[in-house]
Amino acid sequence: MNTHEKARIQEEFQQRMDYDELLNCMRCGFCLPSCPTYLETGKDEAHSPRGRIALMKGVVDGNIEPDEEVKKSLDMCLGCRACEPVCPSGVNYGHLLEEARDIIYQNQKTPFFQKIIRKIAFKGLFPKPKRLRRLTSLLRFYQKSKLQKIVRTLKLTKILPSTYRLMEKVLPVVPKMKEAEKRQKVLEPFSKKKKRVAFFTGCLMDSMFLSTNQSTIKLLQYAGCEVVIPDNQICCGALHGHSGEKEQAKEMAKKNIEAFENLNVDYIITNAGGCGAFLNDYHHLLKDEEEWTERATSFDQKIKDISSLLVELNFHKQSLKLPYQIVTYQDSCHLKNGQQTFMEPRQLLDSVQGTDYVEMKDASRCCGSAGIYNLVQTEMSMKILDYKMKQTRATHANVIVTANPGCLLQMKMGIEKEGLADKMRAVHIVDYLVEAYEYSKNERVS
Repeated sequence: MNTHEKARIQEEFQQRMDYDELLNCMRCGFCLPSCPTYLETGKDEAHSPRGRIALMKGVVDGNIEPDEEVKKSLDMCLGCRACEPVCPSGVNYGHLLEEARDIIYQNQKTPFFQKIIRKIAFKGLFPKPKRLRRLTSLLRFYQKSKLQKIVRTLKLTKILPSTYRLMEKVLPVVPKMKEAEKRQKVLEPFSKKKKRVAFFTGCLMDSMFLSTNQSTIKLLQYAGCEVVIPDNQICCGALHGHSGEKEQAKEMAKKNIEAFENLNVDYIITNAGGCGAFLNDYHHLLKDEEEWTERATSFDQKIKDISSLLVELNFHKQSLKLPYQIVTYQDSCHLKNGQQTFMEPRQLLDSVQGTDYVEMKDASRCCGSAGIYNLVQTEMSMKILDYKMKQTRATHANVIVTANPGCLLQMKMGIEKEGLADKMRAVHIVDYLVEAYEYSKNERVS
């Protein structure tokens, strides 16, 4: 950063950062044991929540220069928000982090290549569902043609960093995108109608993880829901909001509010913890735009994770069964810390007959995925994953269940990294519950 950039960043910190929120931090330290980067850096205060808040306040006060070290500290943060539930002052750390990152990224000079990549991803790809599906179709071609086999046989992936090699191994088999394009917009329940819900399909969830979205729709129908899927919805904007592209996130939020607000539904259902938490925060994102505040609040109030809805509808009291296996659960940070959904997934998993549910130590500590964190902060991400796999091994589980696509890929990478692919699998909770429901149903028929 040059002197002019630093001055501009400091000026915007003074204008935009919520100083009252910065002062709310009492420096008590309750957040420290919950912060993965603080623990993994040998308890370095600069990589703790209260340390980062002190840096932000120092920049606002003019006591600290907004240099590369400040940026490094903020970039190292996972944004998992595990510090928020344990904070006695109720500091909204996630809001402070997003604002600080946006100020820095919008006011520093970005290298040309990085600038082009960000523009393509944030403006040209994620807000455009059809483009994202076309790109995902290329991955399907790679997987279904002989290209993937050739690449693996010739060991061409060796030129990639180790994390990227693991990622290539665990990417889901991409289904045909025509499945999403032909999908009905309104689907009737398979049993007596209990609720009318809208389904937020997401971006990567409706392309790379399309099969899980299809399972979600089916599960909602099994639970007695009429499902409405508006075709003008787009990406939630979480990646933008967390990566210093706040204005773009606002535009995407407005489009989603418009897509859902006149559907006359009981809830808007999500199946990705990260998406759900960001959708649930639209009222804060648009708090400075008076004409959108009320609409955003009405939208937020209808957001509900599928696990919460299933428990509300007593789905866990139905007959759910699977062959014997030991199951453990890895919390999605944003599902737990952002949506306060913690017990519902456990209730559902514990209700599956024929299996043993074992609680993992530190199940709610971040797995190190955190959006694209595992790609841009690889070393720290892998350290955090190593700790997570140590706790997973201790459960002796055959199955790791999670509720977010990033967590799912990260846990699959951990399984590969530890050489446990023949003993353990990772699965989204929706796919797991569909398996249990249909296994039990088929067993009753036979």
